[in-house]
Amino acid sequence: MKITITILFALGMLIVQAQQAQWRGPNRDGIYPETDLLKSWGETGPAKLLTIEGIGDGYSSAVEFENLIYVTGKIDSLDYLSAIDQSGKILWQTAYGAAWTKSYTASRCTPTIENNRVYVISGQGRLACIDAKTGGEIWAQEVDKQFAADYHLFGFAESPLIVDNLVISVPGGPKTTMVAFNKNTGELVWQSQPLNQKRSYAAPVLYEHKGIRQILAFTSKELISVNPANGELVWHYPYFKHSVEKGVEEIGINMTNTPIYKENEIFITSGYNCPSVMLTLAADGKSVSEKWVNPTFDCHHHGVVLVDGYLYGSNFYSNAKGKWVCADWNTGEIMYLTDYENKGAVIFADGMLYAYIDKTGTVALVEPTPKGFEPVSVFKMEAGKGPHWAHPSIYNGKLFIRHGEALEVFTLKM
Repeated sequence: MKITITILFALGMLIVQAQQAQWRGPNRDGIYPETDLLKSWGETGPAKLLTIEGIGDGYSSAVEFENLIYVTGKIDSLDYLSAIDQSGKILWQTAYGAAWTKSYTASRCTPTIENNRVYVISGQGRLACIDAKTGGEIWAQEVDKQFAADYHLFGFAESPLIVDNLVISVPGGPKTTMVAFNKNTGELVWQSQPLNQKRSYAAPVLYEHKGIRQILAFTSKELISVNPANGELVWHYPYFKHSVEKGVEEIGINMTNTPIYKENEIFITSGYNCPSVMLTLAADGKSVSEKWVNPTFDCHHHGVVLVDGYLYGSNFYSNAKGKWVCADWNTGEIMYLTDYENKGAVIFADGMLYAYIDKTGTVALVEPTPKGFEPVSVFKMEAGKGPHWAHPSIYNGKLFIRHGEALEVFTLKM
C-alpha cells in the first residue's frame, strides 16, 4: 500500500510539473507538441475563432493555460498582463511594472506559467509573480534596479525561465550577470558573478549535458552557461568577436535568439551581419569550442527551429529585408536561400513550419524540406498595426498570431 501511494504521489508530481506554458513552446525551441493539425488551409486561411483587442501594444507571444489565454501589452506607461477566456472576453488585466520608454516600447515578455502562477518581467525589469486565476500579485522584485542592470540599445526582451523551484532573470551589469529567485516567495537564492556587460534581448534556456544541467543565456557580448544549483558561471563564449558592426568592443551586439541545443552541441545566431556559430561542449561540460561558423544564417530576432537534422529560419540583409534559409545542423552547409516576401518568425508543429512574415503579415504553412521554401497555404493577418514581430504560438489545436494591440486565434483542426 505504501509503495502504491508513493508511486501515485510521484506520478502526481510529474503531472504538476508538466503544467507549464512559456516562450516558444515547452523547450523554448519553437517546437510545439501538437498533433492532428491541418496540412493545408483554404484560400482565406484556417478558420478564425477570435479577434481580441484592448490588450495593449506588444511584440510578445500569447500562451494558453487551462483554457485561458494570457498575453502582455503596454497600456500608457505600464506593462499589463491580460487573461482572456475562450469567448475572447478579457477577464482581468494586471499592471506589473513600468514599460520600456526609449525605443520600441511595446511589451516583449511572453508570460511563463506554471501551476497557476504567471511570471512576467516589465520593460524596466520588474519581475512579478501573478495568480493565474485572479490576477492578484503574489510577489515582485525590482531586478534591474536592485542589480544596476545596464541596458543595450533597445532595452531588453526577456521571458522568465523556471528551473525547479527557481525563476531566472539575466540583468547583466556591474553587480551580477544572472539571478535566481525562489519561485514561490520571490526570495533571492543566488546571483552569479558579474561580467560587467549589458543586458541582451534573448530569453535563457535550460539544457542537460551528460546528466549535468546548465542554463544558457546571453549578455550583449557573450553566451554564458550557469549552474542552476548555485549560480556558478561555468563558461562564457565571446560571440561578439564575430561581429562586423562598429563599437561591439564597448557595447556588444544585438543578441536576440534563444540558443538551440542538441546532445553536446549548441547553435547560436543573431542578426546584423553576425554569423551563426555551432559550438561543441567539452566532455566535462566546462568549456566549448567552435565546430563551424556560417555568415549566411544570421537570424534577426525571429527564432530558428531544428527539424530532422536541418535548421530553418530567416536571415538578415537589413532591418527591412531578409531571406529564408535552411542549413545542415552537422556541417553548416546552406541547403537553400530563398527570397520570399521578407524575413520573419518561424515555429514548428506536427510536421509543418509556420512562418510569419514581419513586413507583410503573411502567415505561411511550409513543409520542412532542405529542397526549398515552398508554402503550401498562406493567409494575411488582418488586425493590428505596426511591425509583425511577435512569434506565433500553438496551443490545443489553435494558432495564436499577435500584431501590436490585436491578437487573432485560428483553429488548426478540421
